[in-house]
Amino acid sequence: SVVFQFESPGMRDILRRYQPTRIEDLTALNALYRPGPIQGGMLDDFIERKHGRKAVQWDFPELKEILGETYGIILYQEQVMQISSKLAGYSLGDADILRRAMGKKKFEEMAKQRERFLKGAADRGHPAKKAEKIFDLMEQFAGYGFNKSHSAAYAFLAFVTGYLKAHYPVDFMAALLTSETGNVAKVVKYINECREMNIRVLPPDVNASEYTFTPVRDEKGDAIRFGLGAVKNVGQNAVEAIIKARQELGQFKSIYQFCEHADMQSINRRVMESLVKAGAMDSLQGTRAQLLLAPDAAIEMGNRAAKDRDSGQAGLFGGGPAEEHPEPALPKANDWTNKEKLQNEKELLGFYVSGHPLDNYLEKVLELATHDSSKLEGLEKGAEVALCGMITGVQKRRNREQKPWASLVIEDRSGSIDAMVFTTQYEALQNMLVEDQAVLIRGMALPEEGNPTKVSVKEIIPLDVARVPLPSLISVKVFVGRNGIDRAAELQQLFARKPGETQVRLRLEAARDFSVILDVPSKVRPDREFRAELNRICGPDMMEVLGS
Repeated sequence: SVVFQFESPGMRDILRRYQPTRIEDLTALNALYRPGPIQGGMLDDFIERKHGRKAVQWDFPELKEILGETYGIILYQEQVMQISSKLAGYSLGDADILRRAMGKKKFEEMAKQRERFLKGAADRGHPAKKAEKIFDLMEQFAGYGFNKSHSAAYAFLAFVTGYLKAHYPVDFMAALLTSETGNVAKVVKYINECREMNIRVLPPDVNASEYTFTPVRDEKGDAIRFGLGAVKNVGQNAVEAIIKARQELGQFKSIYQFCEHADMQSINRRVMESLVKAGAMDSLQGTRAQLLLAPDAAIEMGNRAAKDRDSGQAGLFGGGPAEEHPEPALPKANDWTNKEKLQNEKELLGFYVSGHPLDNYLEKVLELATHDSSKLEGLEKGAEVALCGMITGVQKRRNREQKPWASLVIEDRSGSIDAMVFTTQYEALQNMLVEDQAVLIRGMALPEEGNPTKVSVKEIIPLDVARVPLPSLISVKVFVGRNGIDRAAELQQLFARKPGETQVRLRLEAARDFSVILDVPSKVRPDREFRAELNRICGPDMMEVLGS
């Protein structure tokens, strides 16, 4: 993804099938990935020819030079012009008139052009039937033929962005995040992509961040540091004042020291509160709750320090700063809960940084969700989906008949999905439309051409009360004595590690010898982790549900 023109799921699938090896391949795919060539089967034909599964035939040897790179397929408008010039003696100016006539489907002009093309081809000794066939192909493909110069420029940009992402991933993603600052949906998407690429995205920090997202390196390796400019209410002047003071001082140790050394004409109370809530002052002494109560005293101390500097109070010989004022103790305050921290991060950054509310429901999300926000594209209309996420952006409305319905946004760790509660479901679900509530939503996919897939909501269940459906009785098949593995000991450890309410029936088997059924006294919780471990111990498909 994030490779220019090649990030859509459909295009990525075509790239995998086609396996491009040169810039001309990318140019061709840019031209082919449009409704006309796809619906006409042209794209599949092109891939078959590329891999030699379909032979390329040349009615005119002269066309090999023009159509060689597109495997005998007339793909570009420039090829139409070259063919008419080569076979029928058109000047390039006249060939361009032919191209425009084909593109605009001017039938009277096309009849004249056909007569002229066939005459020019005959004058050059080309068989009439073959010349007519070539003109028909030109006419057919020119209807949706693409401009090669346009496609080549796109292909070059795609190659460059792909190269940078492959060879300089941290720098590339940092620049990408900076370019999308302010677009919350895109930033969330690309931060999640960084995680998939094993690139750490470090939170904003007054002791480390620049204005933009920046590539950094620490003891754990390469990472991207969140830019202070992405914090709401923090402008460029404030960030520049912070960076200037940091360069002079080294590191801020406390909020009081921060205010003493930074230019407080560029930093006000609102900026400081925003930095605290966003977690950008976590490297200073104190908790976020304490720091949020300290700005007034800290700003007052900073103003006194600035006044001292302005009045010329310096060291004994005028060569250094005056002695710093003693710092008061931070106000006493109970630290925020994790939920409060995350809500403040969301308020100031547009998304969660230090964690996610769904972290508390990880097991339920893994068991109950069939999709997430990144995996809805390509679903058919009406396909059933189950999503786990946070409800935000609830808007209650009325249709033309004055019947109520609602739109909302479901946010998960991968991004967000627009959803609707239509009038038929509204009465039953209206009390569940609570902002910032973690829920399981079941519904149907509503794909829209050119837009992200939406969801029609049929059921909403708070994750606090959602239950993972587990069977009452399972059977586990165990092959005795195979590969010398002590499965009994491993199964005993697994059952002890995953206690629950599900009874277990073992089916012990030895090939061509015996089969024994044994009910185990231990009860287990056969969740996703249990099933994965069971597959490792006994092999795939060894568990069967006997009672729901």
